[in-house]
Amino acid sequence: MLSKASYTLLALLALLALPVVSAERVLGAYIFARHGDRTAKVLGKTRLTDLGYREVYLTGSSYHGMYITNSSASHIQGINAEIVSQSQISASAPVDTVLQNSAVGFLQGLYPPAGSSATQTLRNGSTVEAPLDGYQLIPVSVVSTGTGSEDNSWLQDTSNCQKAIVSSNDYFASALYDSMLNSTAAFYQSLAPLLNRTFTASQMSFKNAYTIFDYLNVASIHNASSSSFPSSDLLTSEVYYQLLALANSHEYNLAYNTSEPVRAIAGSLLAGEVLTALNNTIATNGKSKLTVQFGAYATFLSYFGLAQLPAVSVNFTGIPDYASSMAWELVTNSTDSFPASSDISVRFLFHNGTLTGSAQPTVYPLYGQPTLVLPWSDFVTYTAKIAVTSQAQWCNVCGNTGGVCINSSSSTASTSTSFSASAGSSKSGISRAVAGVIGAMVTLAVILGLETLFLLVGGFRISKRAVLSSQTRDSKDESKDESKDESK
Repeated sequence: MLSKASYTLLALLALLALPVVSAERVLGAYIFARHGDRTAKVLGKTRLTDLGYREVYLTGSSYHGMYITNSSASHIQGINAEIVSQSQISASAPVDTVLQNSAVGFLQGLYPPAGSSATQTLRNGSTVEAPLDGYQLIPVSVVSTGTGSEDNSWLQDTSNCQKAIVSSNDYFASALYDSMLNSTAAFYQSLAPLLNRTFTASQMSFKNAYTIFDYLNVASIHNASSSSFPSSDLLTSEVYYQLLALANSHEYNLAYNTSEPVRAIAGSLLAGEVLTALNNTIATNGKSKLTVQFGAYATFLSYFGLAQLPAVSVNFTGIPDYASSMAWELVTNSTDSFPASSDISVRFLFHNGTLTGSAQPTVYPLYGQPTLVLPWSDFVTYTAKIAVTSQAQWCNVCGNTGGVCINSSSSTASTSTSFSASAGSSKSGISRAVAGVIGAMVTLAVILGLETLFLLVGGFRISKRAVLSSQTRDSKDESKDESKDESK
């Protein structure tokens, strides 16, 4: 008969024989965020308010706690926790004052001033401290997609995609739009005392659902006196939420249509950028760790539709609040320092509004799949179906032939960068080649040079970025002329 000591020894040996369950690690992430509170679009020359600055700063601080802090369960493996390494992070925003300033505010929260840690020792032995208590400079590069978003009430006016503009305009000729326009006519006219300083009687209709909601929403936040916000008692909670619901319907239908995917061109471009950035993290064995991009709410709505998120929750058909954000994480349970792509998965998260305190983004399933985490190969396959990843592909999808599309081939298959959906013989599963990242299972036809999507420049100086620059001045002017009557 075994002694008590023998039983204890056998139990310990049994525990040692159990397989070790590795903790999940985050290898990299892509964040897409909306600006903070701003002035009303209809008034022109929109600007980020102090409230909006605070909102994006707080959201950036929350992501610092998630991805940057060493003690966080979601800490990105190997990312610098105190002093930013500019080779690990890239940030971008369109040529738009509100979005650029929002990006700066977010980054201040993501990597706050480092105090005395932000010092440099010179050759003569003297030490130089960074000003503003160790303020950290993170470059923000410029993308042409979405230029002037916050000064324009027409979603497609900043896309310059001809077929997308036509598709969105089709909504104004639909039975659904006519029904909403007629059934809400009396409601909008009843708000004349709130609107008549800014809108004409003919403009007070469902046709301007978002512009009207935006104007009254801003007024409800900032206009404290009756002189600056006359008849404010008319804006009851019931009226406010009705305005919001109508604006949601109006904007979602302009940004996405199941039978006309081109309408969601903004979401397709974002999907391509996410795929490219995450693939680059894998291709470089994690040297590129975090990408941050700022954009307008229309891009959220377009992506929501393409990723089949409204099937998860009807809330994904609504306009995201100020400082909302979504993130795509590369995760693994492998114990390898950097695993093969077959051991890597993607998780999608979204948070509506400002992230504060202990709040965390919520995980949602993508593409109608039953699981919250998609294997990298599946993510590549599904994303490739909705993504636009090159100049030539954009020209082909949008039907643009002028400007930068003059020399673009109607076929996008001549030159390509590939995204690997499977583990190859190399440890990472994706090897570097002269033309870019080489893969085998899923090939996207794209133009070389996509890695310039995330090119950084010094300080907060702005430099032009060669990104799907199909949004040319020529096509933009044509787009505005065609859509102006329908959108204003």
